[in-house]
Amino acid sequence: MSDQIGWVSNTGDQLSELKVLAESKTLLSDYRFASSVEQNTLVYDCEKLVPQISSRDGRRAVMAELGRAMLSGPGIVAFKGMYPDTAVVDRVSNVYWQIIEEQHARGEAKGDHYAKPGSNDRVWNVQEKLALRDPEAFVDYYANDFISLIATAWLGPAYQITTQVNVVNPGGDAQQPHRDYHLGFLTDEQAFEYPTHVHLLSPVLTLQGAVAHTNMPRETGPTMYLPHSQKMVSGYVAWRNPVIRKYFGDNYSQLPLQKGDGAFFNPAVFHAAGTNQTNDIKRMANLMQIGSAFGRTLETVNRQQMSNSIYPTLQKRKASGWSRQSLQNSIAACAEGYAFPTNLDRDPPLKGLAPQSQADFVWQALESDKSAFDLSTALEALSNRQQTDRA
Repeated sequence: MSDQIGWVSNTGDQLSELKVLAESKTLLSDYRFASSVEQNTLVYDCEKLVPQISSRDGRRAVMAELGRAMLSGPGIVAFKGMYPDTAVVDRVSNVYWQIIEEQHARGEAKGDHYAKPGSNDRVWNVQEKLALRDPEAFVDYYANDFISLIATAWLGPAYQITTQVNVVNPGGDAQQPHRDYHLGFLTDEQAFEYPTHVHLLSPVLTLQGAVAHTNMPRETGPTMYLPHSQKMVSGYVAWRNPVIRKYFGDNYSQLPLQKGDGAFFNPAVFHAAGTNQTNDIKRMANLMQIGSAFGRTLETVNRQQMSNSIYPTLQKRKASGWSRQSLQNSIAACAEGYAFPTNLDRDPPLKGLAPQSQADFVWQALESDKSAFDLSTALEALSNRQQTDRA
């Protein structure tokens, strides 16, 4: 534990430190639920996982393996066939394309943090935009059990999903390799101010992931990863080092994906979107930044508005016989699952140590067949209770 107390440094031989980790081999025999190892990365066949995760004990066993893979294994898992029926992916993509066209019509150029301007099209806060524009597509898309599975495995319950669409256009250049939110968004100088144990904490506050909304052969530039690099303690002050970037460029893994596949990874894994070398394929991914209940997410999202928007669809899906798990998955992707911060004078715990969360209210309304108006009223009252008194 002594090496986890104090301050990180970039004065040592960072390349040697990284090589020792990145040259680790991912062994299929260590992961009994995985289907294969490709380019040192674990691949899971979602169809084969379904029977295993249908029971509580089986689900927890799979989640334990996924969490271990993310923490002390390669740091990346790929889900093949995550959306076996890609019709819902296409429906969501249509909403995304509409938003991108509207951005172009307004003359807005949206990019990301790590790529050259003009290399791609980006839609920020598409989580909320989708819930408001097409609540049925939102509910059906986020009912997917593998999002809940991996998010809970890494973050625990009450996670918060934010999403951003990224389209790498033909000829779009690769990103620079990097680590991600939280400490990955800081300069080296800022990151040095956080003690070592916070560098170790940062990755477990966020889950990074993407769902392929188009086929992604290697020539389209799917994300490049350096498996096992998340274990480099000084990584948040190393990823800008030109020597480290060159090593990444010479040794990265790059898994091709099919539409409906997913890839999720520890945000401390060195990674970067690749160059789209095609002339005619716009590579679209739905990027997921899933936050711990105990952290701060990347984007501001109006979850009350989203919950009101999707509630009528939840009622329809419940009436059609959807499982409790599917309904709860959709609610978890939308409503705030954590009760804090709140105003404990006005919103005291009635049972236990915490008040009810927004997600609790949505689920209780759905279970008791409350109207959309009743839910809207309850959520507005909750929001008011959570605020401080006005002077």
